[in-house]
Amino acid sequence: MLSEKLQNALNEQIKLEGDSSQIYLDMASWAEIQGFEGIAAFMFAQSDEERQHMLKLVKYVNQRGGEAVIPAITKPTLDHTSIKGLFKQLFDHEVFVSKSINELVHIALEDRDYATHNFLQWYVAEQIEEEATARTILDKINLIGDDKGGLYLFDNDIKNFNQEANTNPVN
Repeated sequence: MLSEKLQNALNEQIKLEGDSSQIYLDMASWAEIQGFEGIAAFMFAQSDEERQHMLKLVKYVNQRGGEAVIPAITKPTLDHTSIKGLFKQLFDHEVFVSKSINELVHIALEDRDYATHNFLQWYVAEQIEEEATARTILDKINLIGDDKGGLYLFDNDIKNFNQEANTNPVN
């Protein structure tokens, strides 16, 4: 059984994962309108992944005798002035999500809820991967600078980024 404090914190994480899905969806839509097919495909896939993270939490809370709260959709407020700015926002958001996951782990340990602690380890590992992916992409964009040809090649290459990450795990 989840403590009230932990259930509330998990419900906050459910909202955060849903908001993350919306952020990626907003980025995908913008990229698609701008003609960046690869970036759009990457962002749409990331949006789906974040929604799956949310659903995993919903099911866990309910299975543990709690009540998952389905949050309202929040419209993202993003700066769409550049690809670099977009990915910088993405990286900063992933760092924020990592801090939130770490706080959940802390609460689970305070409550001596080792089942939830164990469950959250998947999210800890996932956030390491998410931050590394965002950092790698941001590094590539920084290397490209203002080179339109480089941006074109990057957009073409990122289409396959999700598949490569799934077939060549770091760990």
